[in-house]
Amino acid sequence: MDETPAHPLAAAREAAGLTREQLAARVRTAAGRRGLRSGVDKSRVTKWEVNGVTPDDQHQSYIADALGLPAPAPDGPLPWPYWLPGAGRPLRADDIVALGPATTVPALREAFQATMDHTRRRIVVSAVSSTALLALAGTWAHPSHPHPAQPPHPAPETAADDVIGSLEQATALFTSRATEDRMLTVPMLEALLQSVTDLLEEDRHSARDTARLHVLAAKLAQEVGWHRFDLGRHAEAARYWIGGLHSTHELGDIDAGAGLLSDLAYQASWRSRPSTAADLLRRALSRARHPAARSLLHLRLARALAALGDHRGTHRALAAARKLLDAPAPDPVPSWCSWYSTADLAVDSGQALLDLGDTRPAHQLIREGQAELPRARIKTYGVFQTYQAKSFLKLREPEQAAAAAAEALDLALRIGAPRCVQLVRDLTPRFEEFPDAQGVPALLARTAV
Repeated sequence: MDETPAHPLAAAREAAGLTREQLAARVRTAAGRRGLRSGVDKSRVTKWEVNGVTPDDQHQSYIADALGLPAPAPDGPLPWPYWLPGAGRPLRADDIVALGPATTVPALREAFQATMDHTRRRIVVSAVSSTALLALAGTWAHPSHPHPAQPPHPAPETAADDVIGSLEQATALFTSRATEDRMLTVPMLEALLQSVTDLLEEDRHSARDTARLHVLAAKLAQEVGWHRFDLGRHAEAARYWIGGLHSTHELGDIDAGAGLLSDLAYQASWRSRPSTAADLLRRALSRARHPAARSLLHLRLARALAALGDHRGTHRALAAARKLLDAPAPDPVPSWCSWYSTADLAVDSGQALLDLGDTRPAHQLIREGQAELPRARIKTYGVFQTYQAKSFLKLREPEQAAAAAAEALDLALRIGAPRCVQLVRDLTPRFEEFPDAQGVPALLARTAV
């Protein structure tokens, strides 16, 4: 597996010839010069560099002092970590390929370039700004040109059919593998996406075959984006999902486009940007059609609103999600949400209630949903186990929380799911409140970075 490129702080620290422990000592010294104290140690520096934790404004000034850099202004133009040398800046709206005719190929080429930068261990822009994402979503929600009609089904067979048919078969094969095998299939998915992009760039296919290629491009970009997301490579994930959004836009597949906006919203929530997530989801809901797709969008909106402390909005979104999941529809469920079930609805509803402080009903919903989830969805089961652990912690039942978290950690390590490992590590501060509870010391030892 490729190593993640150095975080800008790690790059700046290494350029200064400092270990994490030495940087921590310098940060404490910087605080001392101001007559203050800092408890930063090697572990905290690791969290800044590896776990994506953002130091507060005060500690950012200490870091700048420790590295011999100008102190960043709290209201300056570049947030953490973009003020560090070589970190670049977040992508703005005018940096993103605008939605329109024939924009899929350049958008996907940007995603490939980000991956290339990663393999060369170059420091690249870490995120797409909220402004850029919302501008893109706004264009999608209010298209300025009519979408092409869906491709006709029967058509005379062409020479391209053999090639595109083979790509379709390979895509179906590699995207249907069990979770444990997914890490092994990613290089094949990337190669397939490269081939599809090359064929789109040739621009010599019939309307029907071009539509088939766009379907493949969107599906493959979404799959590769989730792989990047699971590895914490968020810049690449966003670019692949944006490339997929362009493909669905050219194809005129509204529900598939709503799904990709939903992925970008999920990422925003994961990165503690619930307001951005909520705005993206509202734009997706403005055009999404299928009841199942709308149900999942409302459920993710509920999670974002719960993080914002919006009780009324959260319950309204949860009610809509429940109602829509059972609504009849003449069309098949879109493939991007075909996995969505009452188990997911229950667990994520519970997590939303947990964020609002409604611990008892949240705990019950999480347990019910987890029991209903098919074991084949093993990664999702691991994520749900971390939610279970969190609810046990809020109920002040650390032994059961530790058991659930340990099981989640075992699963994540076995299937190679760094995102799930991170979810367990995020619970460390809560577990530290119960240092003598059964299972807690062992869990803390395993999750120490």
